[in-house]
Amino acid sequence: MLEYKELKEGQVLEPLTKEPVTKVQLVQYAGASGDFNPLHTDDEFAKSIGMNGVIAHGMLVMGFLGEYVMKLAGTNAETTRFRMRFGAMTRPGDVITCSAVVKELYEEAGKKYVSLSLTAAKSSEETVGSGQAVLKFY
Repeated sequence: MLEYKELKEGQVLEPLTKEPVTKVQLVQYAGASGDFNPLHTDDEFAKSIGMNGVIAHGMLVMGFLGEYVMKLAGTNAETTRFRMRFGAMTRPGDVITCSAVVKELYEEAGKKYVSLSLTAAKSSEETVGSGQAVLKFY
């Protein structure tokens, strides 16, 4: 959980590393999201369209980043803006690490805000998602 007074622009925040993505997780996410595209659940289908196997739903990765932002905010802040762009594909076995850098600290109408630059990556060279979030501190 972040404390506004301890933040500085350019500060790299403690990352969140998820457990390896599993095929079971992809099927569970399909059920939760209603997205039953076989590209996410059926290896044979994925191979028939030229993939090496199933890939994770992009929104699952967005969920990982959302979880990370909520952990950073804790009970001290609320998320006022959150957006993400998809990057490389996530496959079963990939370990996703979510990280953030403080872009800007500012005040508006007497409220304190922090703008974060977000990254979800499976290695230092492969970003699976990137985005921004703004936290409003209480």
